[in-house]
Amino acid sequence: MHSIGYFQSIIQKKIDGFCRVNGTEEILQPVNYIIQLPAKRMRPVLALMSANLFADEVEEIIYPALALEVFHNFTLMHDDIMDNAPLRRGNVTVHEKWNTNTAILSGDAMMIQAYQLMCKAPAENLKDVLSVFSTTALEVCIGQERDMQFEKRNDVTVQEYMEMIRLKTSVLVAGAMKIGAIISGASEKDQQMLYSFGENMGIAFQLWDDYLDAFGDQSKVGKQKGGDIIADKKTFLLLKAIALSNDAEKEIIEKYKGASPAHNAEKVVAIMRIFENLNLKELLQNEMKFYYDAALASMQQVAVADERKKPLLHFAESIMQRDR
Repeated sequence: MHSIGYFQSIIQKKIDGFCRVNGTEEILQPVNYIIQLPAKRMRPVLALMSANLFADEVEEIIYPALALEVFHNFTLMHDDIMDNAPLRRGNVTVHEKWNTNTAILSGDAMMIQAYQLMCKAPAENLKDVLSVFSTTALEVCIGQERDMQFEKRNDVTVQEYMEMIRLKTSVLVAGAMKIGAIISGASEKDQQMLYSFGENMGIAFQLWDDYLDAFGDQSKVGKQKGGDIIADKKTFLLLKAIALSNDAEKEIIEKYKGASPAHNAEKVVAIMRIFENLNLKELLQNEMKFYYDAALASMQQVAVADERKKPLLHFAESIMQRDR
């Protein structure tokens, strides 16, 4: 079994080679820029680790794994346009550094390149791999569209939010693991168990982001405390607060909706007080634990020796203990 660092180094080398092939073509300069920003490469690493559960050599999964990273960064490039975000991983976003039209076209190019790389999967697996990848890609787009629609709605439920993050975030993690399993010759049951593991871990991962925004140590998280509150973002915490609060608390939430930046500090204090009164910190922790435990239960059913599962389980644990 190989280490996480080993797989990260493999992916980084492939990214470097990918960028060299792109060269200096104008439409591909933003592609090279965004994919070279510092990142943990979680999705391709999970694809490689999934394959490594069943096979010692993972050469055949490397290009499909790279395809997942290219696709992921394509979604980030277009998400930044839709969110009008000025920064990505502490660096200027593509549409700010170049322009919106260039960012759209470069993102489209990345989607095409992701399919080109995915088509380098072994011929005997290509149909199944492309089926998983295409389904996943469409679901990610649906998730992003729902996220945008939620900004305009005042009746979003917690259940709808959970389904949105499943589509927007976790299916790509799950799809990455299933693709790794397919190429390494895993049984259909093991493929599905790894998909379930990734799906539940992806949901827990996103809930942990919600947790860090409200309850994380600002000096470690590296961003303003309560950023989601300030942005009126419909997170698990806010939706639970709306569902569980009394009339007076609902009035406070409504009062600060769309408040001017001058009221940001008092808004965060007021909404956080409601979160605390409703014991939402513990509720969110329990929700994260539910999905984390579900992921572990799926991994237990994968038919390989427990020793081979340790790197994946350690990776899952490290994700849930991250500061940012």
